[in-house]
Amino acid sequence: MKIIIRSAKIIDSKSPFHNQTVDLLIADGIIEKIGASLPESTEAKEVKFDNLHLSQGWFDSSVSFGEPGYEDRETIANGLTVAAKSGFTGVALQPNSFPIIDNQSQINFVKSKAHGFATALFPIGALTKASEGKDMAELFDMKKSGAVAFGDYNKSLDNANLLKIALQYVQDFDGLVVAYSQDVNLKGTGVVNEGIISTKLGLKGIPNLAEELQISRNLFLLEYTGGKLHIPTVSTAKSAALIKEAKAKGLNVTCSASVHHLVLNDEKLEGFDTRYKVTPPLRTESDRAALVNAVLDGTIDMITSDHNPIDIEFKKMEFDTAKNGTIGLESAFGALLTVLPLETVIEKLTLGKAVFGIENNSIVEGSKANFTFFSPEGNSTFTKENILSKSKNSAFLGTETKGTVYGILNQNQLVITK
Repeated sequence: MKIIIRSAKIIDSKSPFHNQTVDLLIADGIIEKIGASLPESTEAKEVKFDNLHLSQGWFDSSVSFGEPGYEDRETIANGLTVAAKSGFTGVALQPNSFPIIDNQSQINFVKSKAHGFATALFPIGALTKASEGKDMAELFDMKKSGAVAFGDYNKSLDNANLLKIALQYVQDFDGLVVAYSQDVNLKGTGVVNEGIISTKLGLKGIPNLAEELQISRNLFLLEYTGGKLHIPTVSTAKSAALIKEAKAKGLNVTCSASVHHLVLNDEKLEGFDTRYKVTPPLRTESDRAALVNAVLDGTIDMITSDHNPIDIEFKKMEFDTAKNGTIGLESAFGALLTVLPLETVIEKLTLGKAVFGIENNSIVEGSKANFTFFSPEGNSTFTKENILSKSKNSAFLGTETKGTVYGILNQNQLVITK
């Protein structure tokens, strides 16, 4: 298949064509030629859009699809289609299905389900069996089958010794440990951020300390063991500061923030809308602003949608009993552009590939074509019509967004949204 992409502004700081508007000729998934006004070809399909921008394909380091076991929430097939139309050429799949993805056969199952799609799926294996935090799962076997990291989704490991052993064990095969950080005892039965809003609403709060204390412990363990540690979805100013200090010490630690923690704050809870019930909880405006600054100064390595479809019956409940989670793939790019500059958004949506050991090619002749097409211009409101997921639990409904995603080109497949 041959494709000519016309008048695309390249956003790729590692490419010699960065910030240049060029044509690109793609042949069988490889960039054959980049230049101004490439000649027309009857053999090639032309791709043209208004104000077309092109970057390396975006990668989301944390998505949940449900399958196997929760196909009513989302299937792998539809989830990958949603990801492609949202601009993502790769996603890291969390192990929170039923059964939990904690062994080689489960890794093989989800990879087989993802075969043939434009968006590539990279499974995260559970760190402990059934994500129960008791016994270490079959990490090496899962790594051989294609797991890119190991972690128990939204579950903090109370057993410090088990985390220590895991960090030591995975060094033999260059494994990455993902450590969600929230002290369960300090969290208690809390459901929202502890502060003025929780007091006003009469909801039990989760203090910032619950996250910060666990992050501090996990960083001490990393300093002792060595290895690679990724801390997902940090949500407080102090958490970012702790990680910044650890990086200055030379520790091999990376972290992510979710789109909703960068864009929304706990004032959204005023209406008791369970779409805003997430974990970790939405924090104060000062924490949100601090996270944005941590993205800008490089402390936060990547941004994730933390896409987590939940059945409507588990969201249409009293706030205390509703499940945590929001979908986020469809709204990620447009929401981020309201709080961050374009080049930062693109950087944080692509750098995660290197952390997870995934091939990350610059836009140069001879490289694989792994692109996201978009425009940073234009304002709109995110509505139900923009939701492509089976579940509709979006925290961004009614939110103002910027820009447009046009589609992706990856694995020699072109997916266009319109």
